[in-house]
Amino acid sequence: MIFETHPLTPPLSEHVESIFYFKNFKPDHSIERVVPTGHVFIIFELDGFKRHTYDNKTLKTNGDFCNVWISGMHKNYLSISAHQNSEMLVIQFKTIGAYPFFKFPIQNLNDKVINAEDIFGNDILELRHQILKRNKVSEKFKLTREWLIKNYDPKKIPHTSIVHILNLLKTKSERENTSIIDAYSKSQKHLINQFKTYFGLTPKVFHRIFRFNDLLLQIHQKQNLDWSQIAYEFGYSDQSHFIKEFKAFSGFNPQEFIKSGFQNNEPNFFPLDKKG
Repeated sequence: MIFETHPLTPPLSEHVESIFYFKNFKPDHSIERVVPTGHVFIIFELDGFKRHTYDNKTLKTNGDFCNVWISGMHKNYLSISAHQNSEMLVIQFKTIGAYPFFKFPIQNLNDKVINAEDIFGNDILELRHQILKRNKVSEKFKLTREWLIKNYDPKKIPHTSIVHILNLLKTKSERENTSIIDAYSKSQKHLINQFKTYFGLTPKVFHRIFRFNDLLLQIHQKQNLDWSQIAYEFGYSDQSHFIKEFKAFSGFNPQEFIKSGFQNNEPNFFPLDKKG
């Protein structure tokens, strides 16, 4: 498998988490569950395979995607297809970073996977066409970088006051949420509206997502798990609250999660039909 990432410099490094490319990916499953991470993605399919999203309960197909598509901010897990010999290029925006490129409220993308041409028109399909024509990965990255710069509007950068609050939510406990939000110079309603416009979700939902992803990372690294201790460390009010949150974001209760061995996988992707 080939996997490469593009080194980022300002201004893109301030808004884009990663631009990466992979080829000849051969997963041992065909359906995987993705937990919300607090990022918006633009995904270029370069292999001719049609991708699918599935109903989380029935696993019946509820969406088909090819060429280029956008995955917005998600509050719940997403079930997607995985394909043999995949080749893709992905733009992953930082939580604070998508608005200057999309130029409309990011909440419009919440819980959606949509065709990218619905937002960017034929321009993004032409970009994909040009990426396909280039043999060198560095040239594919160059085209992607140039397209992003062309679509970048520095006047759409979020105010430092709301970026500061978002950063605090990543590091502080839930018990401190009220004081963090109360310290905002304007009303709570104004803050929520700003978050929805620039980032997509509300402060409370972002904090839950950040906390759950930190929790998954710790589970991934731990040899011995004490669920009661983990629930306490991450500030859940009680064991019931912890289990409810775990299932809401992953689709599994903690015991099911461990029984399936998902703690050994990448922290955000869980195969649902793995063989063997």
